Amino acid sequence: MIIIVGLGNEGSLYQNTYHNLGFMTVDRLAKRLGIEFTKKKYKSTIALGKVNGQSVMLAKPSTFMNNSGQAVVMMKEKYKDARIIVVVDDIDLEKGKIRYRQHGHSGTHNGLRSITSFIGSEFERVRIGIGRDESKDLADFVLSKIDKNDLPLFDKAIDEACDLIMEKIS
Repeated sequence: MIIIVGLGNEGSLYQNTYHNLGFMTVDRLAKRLGIEFTKKKYKSTIALGKVNGQSVMLAKPSTFMNNSGQAVVMMKEKYKDARIIVVVDDIDLEKGKIRYRQHGHSGTHNGLRSITSFIGSEFERVRIGIGRDESKDLADFVLSKIDKNDLPLFDKAIDEACDLIMEKIS
């Protein structure tokens, strides 16, 4: 089983915010794979499918970003040998840049910290850079709507993240 977890926050208040780039990426990946988010399980909304004969689960935790580990640990307990890939926004990367790491640390991201506290650091990460807006409080910035001028940049970044994930799981 390959589990791809997009981090974000549920609800219309958080749609199209920088902090929901993980959700936006797994939504696009689901479209590419022809699968839908139809099930509620593991404190998440999930979509199930196959890639080259391998079972794949896409997940959007419903726990809010800072408690994402509660959902991921439930998936890990069910699928002990699963490969887990987490997609997340990153303020420490330039806007639109993609970074992949096979494992590592959580950095400044509270969602990754939560996951690490539950399952350790042995999971893959796909980070989408959002940069920093020094004129705003960090929480206000990450929870703000993506600037309309940046929408094409992030649309491209989401496609690149999906391409990278497909390459890694194929």
